[in-house]
Amino acid sequence: MARRRRGLPVNGVLLLDKPKGLSSNHALQRARRLFQAQKAGHTGTLDPMATGLLPVCFGEATKFSAQLLAADKVYRTRVELGVVTDTGDAEGEVLERNEVPRLSEADIEGVLALFRGEIEQVPPMYSALKHQGRKLYELAREGRTVERAVRRVTVYDARLLACEGDAFELEVRVSKGTYIRTLAEDIGRTLGCGGHISALRRLATGPFSGDGMLSLETLEGLTGQAEREAVLLPVDVLVAHLPRCEVDVEAARRLTHGQPARVDTGALATGETARLYRDEAFLGLGTVTGPQEVAPKRLLNTAVD
Repeated sequence: MARRRRGLPVNGVLLLDKPKGLSSNHALQRARRLFQAQKAGHTGTLDPMATGLLPVCFGEATKFSAQLLAADKVYRTRVELGVVTDTGDAEGEVLERNEVPRLSEADIEGVLALFRGEIEQVPPMYSALKHQGRKLYELAREGRTVERAVRRVTVYDARLLACEGDAFELEVRVSKGTYIRTLAEDIGRTLGCGGHISALRRLATGPFSGDGMLSLETLEGLTGQAEREAVLLPVDVLVAHLPRCEVDVEAARRLTHGQPARVDTGALATGETARLYRDEAFLGLGTVTGPQEVAPKRLLNTAVD
């Protein structure tokens, strides 16, 4: 007998403003309990020290959460110069204290220019990447260091916002897999004194900006399930960048039974992925398998009448 899932069948996307001091998973679980949702997942980890945009997917939206894992992201961070920590942030143990040279904004801008574009990074030991089945931060807490493969990432923009004493603030737009702590450490090293981040806030992920973010406190203040679910974005916002195809009822039936169907695919080429809709209702994703033919790729659990 199938085990009944506890909670309500909530579907949609929440733009959560993760607070400082909570892990992404703890923030996710608090949101899940508030919505009494059967199923939930987030779309990219933020360190406990970090705040800001953490898209949370409920129910059917979890099927498409991977679309955001590869998305570009925007952060604002504060870099403290002269102090190097084992974690690359203010919560780590101090490893070095160095004298900070007199630096002008032009000096910092000159170094930032070296880090714009495609660069190489070595992921930090204090990260969730795995080595032989164990997370790197677990090994780091045991005092172990292992070899990490160099990654190529892209810093699309690094904008100097302010300078204050031995610290400065940056806004950066980066590709997936970029570690802002490592970026700050590398910038500090190039400036000749080392550094770490003392604040980090995610401002955007893919198509989502911080404009619609809601805090846990705001969510707790909402009364009733209907009011809570009203703040969720529809599932298909996660795939809005993909081309759209309309299907008729017969095609919808075939697709939901796992069969290819005749669909007006327009100018889409074989192999492309498209959003599928019937009467404005989002059905899921399909793959173009030939002229005017689509096969199901990832569909919602939606009955077709």
